[in-house]
Amino acid sequence: MNSHQARRAIVIGSGFGGLAAAIRLQAGGIETTVVERRDAPGGRAYVYRDSGFTFDGGPTVITDPTALEEVFEAAGAKLSDYVTMLPVSPFYRLMWEDGSVFDYANDQCQIDRQIQAMNPADVAGYRRFLDYSRAVFAEGYQKLGAVPFLHFRDMVRAGPQLARLQAWRSVYAKVASFIEDERLRQAFSFHSLLVGGNPFATSSIYALIHALEREWGVWFPKGGTGALIDGMVRLFTDIGGRLELNADVAEITMADGRATGVRLADGHTLPADIVVSNADVVHTYGGLLGGTDRGRRAGRKLAARRHSMSLFVIYFGLDKLHDQLAHHTVLFGPRYRALIQEIFKGPEVADDFSLYLHSPCITDPSLAPPGMGSYYVLSPVPHLGNADIDWQVAGPAYRDRILDYLEARHMPGLRQQLVTCRMFTPDDFRDTLNAHLGSAFSLEPILTQSAFFRVHNRDSEIQNLYFVGAGTHPGAGVPGVVASAKATAGLVLEDAAR
Repeated sequence: MNSHQARRAIVIGSGFGGLAAAIRLQAGGIETTVVERRDAPGGRAYVYRDSGFTFDGGPTVITDPTALEEVFEAAGAKLSDYVTMLPVSPFYRLMWEDGSVFDYANDQCQIDRQIQAMNPADVAGYRRFLDYSRAVFAEGYQKLGAVPFLHFRDMVRAGPQLARLQAWRSVYAKVASFIEDERLRQAFSFHSLLVGGNPFATSSIYALIHALEREWGVWFPKGGTGALIDGMVRLFTDIGGRLELNADVAEITMADGRATGVRLADGHTLPADIVVSNADVVHTYGGLLGGTDRGRRAGRKLAARRHSMSLFVIYFGLDKLHDQLAHHTVLFGPRYRALIQEIFKGPEVADDFSLYLHSPCITDPSLAPPGMGSYYVLSPVPHLGNADIDWQVAGPAYRDRILDYLEARHMPGLRQQLVTCRMFTPDDFRDTLNAHLGSAFSLEPILTQSAFFRVHNRDSEIQNLYFVGAGTHPGAGVPGVVASAKATAGLVLEDAAR
């Protein structure tokens, strides 16, 4: 069985992780098919089109282009032949209700000048934070990001460095040890929210996101994140891979303790020697393997763990481009710590909110009809296990409150300019993406659910079942899931060569 040609792999799900893994497997000589339950690829990066507007469903902050370039290189291709990446500047505009604004760009002088205006003592503190962030980036991302943690000894080996970097402290606590001004503490700790982590509970290792952005910048694919997904699909099919859409997997079929393929909801079975799941980890074990003892046990255990918050997203098209906005804007509400506690604990949706506003036409006007603008705004909200809310009822009122807030403070005339509008709620994360409890980022990235303590890239009992995506090591976010694909595909190819 050591001839690669004799091997067939099925990848369940066509998110960034699934596609990156499928490209690496196909390029490595394993005949690979990706099955996707929706009518278009992308997973969380699905694309909606409406009245001439293009809306990226999901990840719109692309931070490590080198990780994507590597995926294309693995198949003997170049990212730039398939996708044009546009630089975004500033990376983010951060705004507070007291009128403070911080443009976070890759320009040390500009950063120093803005910090100086807020709190002169924090200029030196920021430099120390940046040094710390770079040290964690080198250890946690460059060395360990794409290394599978299959054994506890892997964790022990990494232990001394993680201890030296105080990985047990939270992102916020670590930032606060360098920086005094509360607004700046928020500015440099909110990043963990981008991967589903509570800044007050997530390991300070996640401070590496700051160094990652300073290292490679923030990018946006021309044509939207969907254009990057399309480029990956084109590469995958160019090298002989197959993508099947509207293929809803009902079960991972098993025989003699090994996965033998998948059975689709329509009854079709697809045989395989290797199964890689980019589906939600709880759904994979509890649902797709629910008929097995291993699946039931692992599903129950995972369901009981801590899951990241959900998101409430509004996609809207206006007949006006609000060019006073930045591409990425973070709008901090009146509360930070207390609001975040409620987002992660529930039991209700808070009356106030912090928002992320995406205005991609600032960088790429092609996503809307001439002179118009495509936008989305998201509000982190508790997952369905922490706030049992009927979003069909609560959703429209919450949407109206958010749009009213944007109109009053940042986008005058929004209501008059509205051409199209749609919502994506925690219910949709659960029902459309099979996300456990509607969690937007799978397992919460706390230290006891990271690396070895996260779902392993290869199952410990079903030796030909592998995982890729947000729920496995190293975690959520585009760089995270692309790194998981590198770790997982490496294992598959290693195992296949035996």
